Amino acid sequence: MYKEECNICTNNHHNHERKYRKQVVNRLARIERHVRSIKEMAHSGRDCSDILLQIAEVRKALESTAKVVFSDHMENCLVDAVHQGNEEKVLEDIKKALDNFIR
Repeated sequence: MYKEECNICTNNHHNHERKYRKQVVNRLARIERHVRSIKEMAHSGRDCSDILLQIAEVRKALESTAKVVFSDHMENCLVDAVHQGNEEKVLEDIKKALDNFIR
């Protein structure tokens, strides 16, 4: 799910320690539990506005987690790539990451 290598790292044949790996995995586990509880709310016939509120909360949590993943990517992969003189690849990778997240 949260791979050890990013596109830049794969192309340059090196890995980075993911500073926020545990934080990301914990957030995703919490989101997973939250989604299960929303499913139960729907199954038990809870009010639609309550369900929508919980869906909005999950969406916010996913966006927050994505920001942590992106920060990790910038702080590790992109910084190392710049230090190795791969600025062109860095810009390409940032654009790709943003395009994947902002659709």
